[in-house]
Amino acid sequence: MTGVASSSHLKPASASRRSAAGSRSRARSGQRPGKAKTGPVQPVAKRDQLLETAWRLFYRDGYHATGIDRILAEADVAKMTLYKHFRSKEELILAVLEKRSERLRESVSRYLSAKKRTPEQRLPAVFDWLVDWVKGKEFRGCFFQKAMAEYQDVHDPIHQAALAHKTAFNDEIRRLVADAGLTRPRSLPDQLALLVEGAIVTSHAVGSTMPAVHAREAAQALIKAARRIR
Repeated sequence: MTGVASSSHLKPASASRRSAAGSRSRARSGQRPGKAKTGPVQPVAKRDQLLETAWRLFYRDGYHATGIDRILAEADVAKMTLYKHFRSKEELILAVLEKRSERLRESVSRYLSAKKRTPEQRLPAVFDWLVDWVKGKEFRGCFFQKAMAEYQDVHDPIHQAALAHKTAFNDEIRRLVADAGLTRPRSLPDQLALLVEGAIVTSHAVGSTMPAVHAREAAQALIKAARRIR
């Protein structure tokens, strides 16, 4: 508009007087104008609560089998709160995938950084981490493999998000191989990544840690052979 104030910006005189009185009151009480009192960050807590509950149910029962109403009931969150953070179930799933990917990467990073491991020790330690994870009570296979199995269209955003996690994990193995100075064979990173994937699937299928243990033994043999030819 050209020089004409919108009516929504105009205040009645009584409103102006009340505003001025409020400012004087805040000044007397030591409260700075425009500064709301800080309290608990409830929205963030509710969002995290939704993500944790959704992850647990998706992981245990599957994505399609878990409805929004069930998530809300178990998280004790109102539907309005859910749609304040996520516009759809798909958006919720994508947020859960992102959060779990971040946590898994942090878990591996902490494990490899412990005990002052050298670069050469960190690569085989990935399989020690794998065995420990498979041994855990919460282990039910791979959250991301499950997502790709339920959302099989390779162009689906959920399939793509799960695949991105797998790609990032494989890139991390490739980096660890390079840090260990193992440049040959060039297929070593892919071979190790396949051992990880196969161990996860088979350990879950048979309900045993032995496939992960066998994958660790195979990885150690591959790494030992690569050290001889580097």
